[in-house]
Amino acid sequence: MHVARGRRRGFIFLRRGEDLTNGGGQGCRMKAEDAWGARWVNCAHPLSHEFMRVACEKESLVVLAADLPTADEIVRVIEDVGDYVCALKTHVDMVEDFNMDDWSIVVDAARTKGMLLFEDRKFADIGRVAQTQMGGLYDIRSWADLVTSHSVSGPDVVDGIAGAWDEVERIGGVLLLAQMSSSGNLLVEDYTDRTLEIGRASPHVLGYIGNGSSASELIGLRSKVGEGRMIWTPGVNLSADEGVLGQRYGHPAEAVLAGSDAIIVGSGIHKSDDPRAAAQEYASASWGALLER
Repeated sequence: MHVARGRRRGFIFLRRGEDLTNGGGQGCRMKAEDAWGARWVNCAHPLSHEFMRVACEKESLVVLAADLPTADEIVRVIEDVGDYVCALKTHVDMVEDFNMDDWSIVVDAARTKGMLLFEDRKFADIGRVAQTQMGGLYDIRSWADLVTSHSVSGPDVVDGIAGAWDEVERIGGVLLLAQMSSSGNLLVEDYTDRTLEIGRASPHVLGYIGNGSSASELIGLRSKVGEGRMIWTPGVNLSADEGVLGQRYGHPAEAVLAGSDAIIVGSGIHKSDDPRAAAQEYASASWGALLER
């Protein structure tokens, strides 16, 4: 799969063309293929390599969960911590003042900082509906590089999402929820196994969401996934305390050592007294663990 950069509505996007991965992390302090090893060799999705290259440049595996109520707040935190963040995770429907003009400023701010755009939509409907949802008011297909999806409705949901990107001549990646970090969730082992089957069968699946609060669960997940897909993990915090409303946390370094490729961090950064210093600390912890494993 090959991609090239282009523009639509002021948004940078990826379309079919030249290979982004040529050079293997060129410009990094450390070559991406050296830092990532078998993951670099075996992950086929071009956005996997794009993330690994950015991670190498920033020496960070941090994905910022910018669950904030206004576009202006999101832009401010991007400008503050973006040097240590590889991707911006959004819930665009949580933005109370959403309009496409203001959202384009968010997108441009993230692109300026070299961040991938990751909409945590958690699609869960049939393929046709998911394809329609990728457009609509938020026009997710036009700016998001990555989205999350449940597999409960079957493999057609992935095809629907990919079809929406095809409509605007973009290539994006899907992260399927294989595990969750919330207490009492219903993603039992059989569900996880069937989710992995769907992922293996689709070139559109970049990887899976794993449970960052449990190193043992991540080790088990990685043993099943192998080296050909990424695992991104919420549920990590340097304090590793219990969160609110059932959220559980593990240490980010432990998650990476157990097989995670990206740590998703929200309040641990943007609610910190010093968000930039916190982002740097998470970057250091995650990058150090990658080099150790």
